Amino acid sequence: MGKEKLMTAIIQRSLIALLISVTLPLLAQSEQENLPPLANFDESGWWIIEDLEIPPAIHLEAVSMLELDEGRVAIGTRRGEIWFVDGLLDDDLAADYHLFAQGLHEVFGLARKDGILYATQQSEVTRIIDSDGDGTADRYETVSDAWGFGSEHEYTFGSRFDPEGNIWITLCLSGSYTSDYPFRGWCLRVNADGTTTPTCSGLRSPGGVGFNAQGVAFYTENQGPWNGACGLKELRPGGFVGHPISFPWYKLAPNMGPEPAQPTDGEDGRMHIDAMRIPELIPTSVVLPYKRMGQSATAILLDSSKGAFGPFENQLFVLDYTLSVVMRVTTEKVNGVWQGACYPFREGFSTGLLGGLLSSNGQLIVGGCCRGWPTRSREPYALQRLRWSGKTPLEVKEMNARPDGFSVTFTKPVDAATATDLTSYRMGAFTHHYWRFYGSPEIDRTTPVITEANLSADRLRVDLVVSGLEEGHVHELYLDGVRTVAGESLLHPVAYYTLNQIPL
Repeated sequence: MGKEKLMTAIIQRSLIALLISVTLPLLAQSEQENLPPLANFDESGWWIIEDLEIPPAIHLEAVSMLELDEGRVAIGTRRGEIWFVDGLLDDDLAADYHLFAQGLHEVFGLARKDGILYATQQSEVTRIIDSDGDGTADRYETVSDAWGFGSEHEYTFGSRFDPEGNIWITLCLSGSYTSDYPFRGWCLRVNADGTTTPTCSGLRSPGGVGFNAQGVAFYTENQGPWNGACGLKELRPGGFVGHPISFPWYKLAPNMGPEPAQPTDGEDGRMHIDAMRIPELIPTSVVLPYKRMGQSATAILLDSSKGAFGPFENQLFVLDYTLSVVMRVTTEKVNGVWQGACYPFREGFSTGLLGGLLSSNGQLIVGGCCRGWPTRSREPYALQRLRWSGKTPLEVKEMNARPDGFSVTFTKPVDAATATDLTSYRMGAFTHHYWRFYGSPEIDRTTPVITEANLSADRLRVDLVVSGLEEGHVHELYLDGVRTVAGESLLHPVAYYTLNQIPL
């Protein structure tokens, strides 16, 4: 390149950098102002948010957490540190912090096997060892780096170990749009011995990975090309979860077989229809309606606290970065396909939520930061605890599909008159475009009609007979009129069920 062309290129890049530096803060402010308002009902009396102390010298952007022995918690950060923290699971708000490891690159996953800690960072899974027993890591061993990495946005998320000794890795696309390096947009399984197995293609921008109570792996996907809304997706070995940009890496994955057929795309693209044509395509298990149920889904937390966190044992809790909320999700397998429902749970956190832990003693710890994208909450970082008050509100505990409609289970017995009154309910249904464009409006809207509401003898379940069920649609159920005998209404009178399959 000649000197004149070089100077022109430098000037152009400088102008672009200046333009970005000026416009990005304005765009962020504009997005911030357009975020949905907080809920206008009081959630604070049921699950209580507590601010946990962070020492002033620590900039704690907590993005992954793992419960260790005797109440100790390991916290991985975006700044590449791992802290051991004692006291987070006690009644006190104070805790003792000890820096265990540093020099990593955005620790979006922590796992432990045989007493050894494993960290999932952008470019590898790392085994971290304290060989001299002084409480600080001194050996960092690469377990697997079998994928490409070349830019800041190529986030890598890792699960805990599954029963076969694997960490499930979800790899964000390059810049969330292209697949510039091997296996970007894939899920891999990394065994503790280093064996790495390509598992699923078609990921776009994961935000977290975890397991439901049945041990099935899921990840959170974010709205964008080939994803009309955020959602919870099953990671089934050999599967394709929707985004075809990562197909070129099938050549490096002989265990996966040939690449799947291309999706339909365009105005006629519908995921549930393409899933009938493309055997590998796994439809979104639980759609998270955009802005009503978060806007950037992240960590997946399983409640295995045996009731210590409330009446939602074995359900999933999903964090959201943009709206700083925690959602609740239930899953079930129907005709061989995973599907389920999502429900609002708790708003009002101080920062964008990226990592969390639902502890064995029933405390939900969340953390994150506001670095990278606008969030509704403004704290640059925070660590907060959600504790159950011991009181249970009237809520939809679970919504399940039936051949003729849905079953709705409540957390408390409901009043028979209101629960069997058809005017207590409203239902709508919609789906999204399955296309290469960013996101999708809610389309193909219908209005299924609830024709019967049959209450169980214990008044904890109502079976709704519905005319006009639509496979491949989200069915939004509003229960505004349901009450307890004492007149208590539902804290969150809405549920959204993704009906991939109607039970036989």
